[in-house]
Amino acid sequence: MSDSGRRTKALLVEDDPNIVDLVRSNLAVRGFDTSVSLDGARALELVETESPDIVLLDLMLPEIDGFELCRQMRERSAVGIIVVSARGGQQDKVTALNFGADDYMTKPFGIEELLARITATLRRTRPAEPVEASPLRIEVGDLVIDLDMRLVTRGGEVVHLTPTEFALLRELAVNRGKLLTHAQLLRRVWGPGYATETEYVRVYVRRLRAKLENGGGPPVIITQPRAGYRFVPG
Repeated sequence: MSDSGRRTKALLVEDDPNIVDLVRSNLAVRGFDTSVSLDGARALELVETESPDIVLLDLMLPEIDGFELCRQMRERSAVGIIVVSARGGQQDKVTALNFGADDYMTKPFGIEELLARITATLRRTRPAEPVEASPLRIEVGDLVIDLDMRLVTRGGEVVHLTPTEFALLRELAVNRGKLLTHAQLLRRVWGPGYATETEYVRVYVRRLRAKLENGGGPPVIITQPRAGYRFVPG
């Protein structure tokens, strides 16, 4: 259930009826309202009309490339997107993350693992309030990060971040100047089951840099080779 008391909404984009039945029945037991789409055009429509909290997206859909559908969803919404695909290659995972997916699971999957991934993604979508010891406003040049308002601006212009992008930026920014390893960032941002998914951090740091750093300006996020990342010291 969400903080407002309404049932959490899931959108399942999948054309395999067996998977649809399995996922929908398990989510229903846990209080989710689940909409199902068999095709990409309908899925995009439901993202806009239903405002789901989480999307479970199969890549192998008729009439549309799953990666392109992921990209179009991300352009329209900050909804959590978990790609669930029979394609298990590392490049497919990286491509999905680059197009805005929050997570990637390979079929066949266990329902408990799927539910854990959904919970982790929703935690980033609806994170807890910042702890009192953390600064609520961080400024680096013309970049302003307001953790309380969940608002990022650069040069006075709003920078639109997905929940996962913001969760990663929050973790880096509140630990300004400290080295955070890949494993630490994965555990704190994605959850305890992601310690080996180092590509997640690499992809999302690249996404943050593209949005936060000027081409010729100093870096905001500093890479410590083979170790991790630091947010620029104060």
